[in-house]
Amino acid sequence: MPIQSSKASVQASKQGFDEDTDAVRNTSSDTIILGISAYYHDSAAAVVKNGHIVAATQQERYSRQKHDARFPVDAIEYCLSQAQCDIESLSAVVFYDKPLLKFERLLETYLANAPRGYRSFVRAMPIWLKEKLFLKKVLRDELAQIVYGQYSQDHNVSVSEAKKQLKKTLKLPQLLFCEHHQSHAAAAYFPSPYNNAAVVCLDGVGEWATSSVWLGNKGELTPIQEIQFPHSLGLLYSAFTQYCGFKVNSGEYKLMGLAPYGEPKYVAQIYKHLIDVREDGSYTLDMRYFDFAKGKTMTNKAFHALFGGAPHPFDTEMTQKQMDLAKSIQVVTEDIVLKIIAQAHTLTGAKNLCLAGGVALNCVANGRIIRESAFENVWIQPAAGDAGSALGAALQVWHQYFENDKVGKETPNKDKAHQITDVMRGAYLGDAFTQEEVEEACQQEGVVFERLDDKQLYSTVATLLTQDKVIGWFQDAMEFGPRALGNRSIIGDPRSQKMQSQMNLKIKQRESFRPFAPAVLAEDASMWFNIDRISPYMLITTQLNDAVKLDVPKQEGLEQLSQCRSQIPAITHVDYSARIQTVHQETNPKFHRLISEFKSLSDVGLVINTSFNVRGEPPVRTPKDAIRGFLATEMDILVMQNCILYKQSQAQSAIDKAKLISFEKD
Repeated sequence: MPIQSSKASVQASKQGFDEDTDAVRNTSSDTIILGISAYYHDSAAAVVKNGHIVAATQQERYSRQKHDARFPVDAIEYCLSQAQCDIESLSAVVFYDKPLLKFERLLETYLANAPRGYRSFVRAMPIWLKEKLFLKKVLRDELAQIVYGQYSQDHNVSVSEAKKQLKKTLKLPQLLFCEHHQSHAAAAYFPSPYNNAAVVCLDGVGEWATSSVWLGNKGELTPIQEIQFPHSLGLLYSAFTQYCGFKVNSGEYKLMGLAPYGEPKYVAQIYKHLIDVREDGSYTLDMRYFDFAKGKTMTNKAFHALFGGAPHPFDTEMTQKQMDLAKSIQVVTEDIVLKIIAQAHTLTGAKNLCLAGGVALNCVANGRIIRESAFENVWIQPAAGDAGSALGAALQVWHQYFENDKVGKETPNKDKAHQITDVMRGAYLGDAFTQEEVEEACQQEGVVFERLDDKQLYSTVATLLTQDKVIGWFQDAMEFGPRALGNRSIIGDPRSQKMQSQMNLKIKQRESFRPFAPAVLAEDASMWFNIDRISPYMLITTQLNDAVKLDVPKQEGLEQLSQCRSQIPAITHVDYSARIQTVHQETNPKFHRLISEFKSLSDVGLVINTSFNVRGEPPVRTPKDAIRGFLATEMDILVMQNCILYKQSQAQSAIDKAKLISFEKD
């Protein structure tokens, strides 16, 4: 049985953190904690001050390298600037997992598969022996470099000179290590509106855990049970992601988007050969079909033979087979998730549920949890993957290590249908740029712009939306997590039948089958969608209301793309679903005002919303990033704060220059 719930494993988790006993304890009246996730994928940093979330951001937004796994120097520096402190003023720094436990898994996995997997083991060892096994020293060296760099700027000396002057007096803060799934659980529970909740974490793998159930109660997280590597629902989904021609850790959401075009033809094969699932949600994989425990790919020849051929080549046109495989693994995943959620309800008796881990980004499964589970309320961490674990680790330190109560009182969002009651600040936790900074960037980049007052701006942009213009919308603080929530967004008119293909191919430069999400006024959501609660983080898929749907003849595969299925076809997927974002005046008044203005012209209180980036690029962070993305694509308009840029007014030389920059296909 892969489920672990022994007293030993529970007690190990309750002991909390691996500590760096050489550190100097900060004596400031403020408790400021820096959380870090790094060295696997989606590295990030977050700062919590006296229990309140100050800032959180991903390193990829600075490096412009999607899913950047390197030490998040820039993200850390931003977070510290928002907390108005330096490294030496921090009360603690916490890393989001425990490398020694991961190393234990690596060794035990190799021994279990020896001599197979020797090449994989040899590839991994130099990295572990040089860096990961001695991560405490690596992290302290990286933190020291930030101190030296800041000192060199402040005192106009070289970094090497700064190091000489500070080496003997440098006082780094306490360094802690939090377990991987503990970080996920903390990211789900502590920012949620609930004091009592079941917490479920589902991902690829942490140290050992791949699925875990916790009880959050009165500010404490107690582990209840877990499933351990190599048995992993996340890795099973990733195996199909790779087999269908997408990249692991970045293409899973594409597989989810492809699923509605297919039929669940392979469900029986998956259950018969790949995974044994029990009624309590526990499961085991048949490792004869997988290579991830001992090789460098997710699947092996037995897997390929089972499904009739080699993996689909990367970045090539999808066939009906990939669509059917996507549908099949999506159905299996949803069924298993629902069993796990039911078991969590049985074990905890809680009426509230919190979710995190990469599988929690599967918004189709989330929709089924809300509709079909016994939980009254569900809250999902908007940065559910490893990036959010930087925040979770920091919050766990505040609550467990420094022994503080949970911030806020329980106010389930079902009781306040249109209000956000969590403490994530709408997930707007990243960089913001002033009107003056935007204008300076426009002047430096040599682009033509106009400055409008608020009344002119919203009226003009809403009118342009009704004219089928594609608009880059860049406002205030950047979002934390993978979703654009109206501050780093590309928007369009959802009534336009051609808008989906136009934005996919000409703007996003991505696969034609990918659906777009609606951003709808929170107070109007139930007019268009079958939903009775808020969805501010675009993490729930729901069906359109019957009154909005249009009947169409049955077609198969990508032929369905040409069909107009509703009054808002640009955001209607082929199964009449939509990944909905509810927009709230209290967390994003600008986006709310824009959609309201568009509604006054169109009677439709929603717009298309997709992340402001081109394929292979992270969402834009700065005005310079936005200008380049605007010029390099067929986008019509760019709005940054109160500046508006028209493509037709820009010099061809600037457009040509912007198109020279390219990104690796994701």
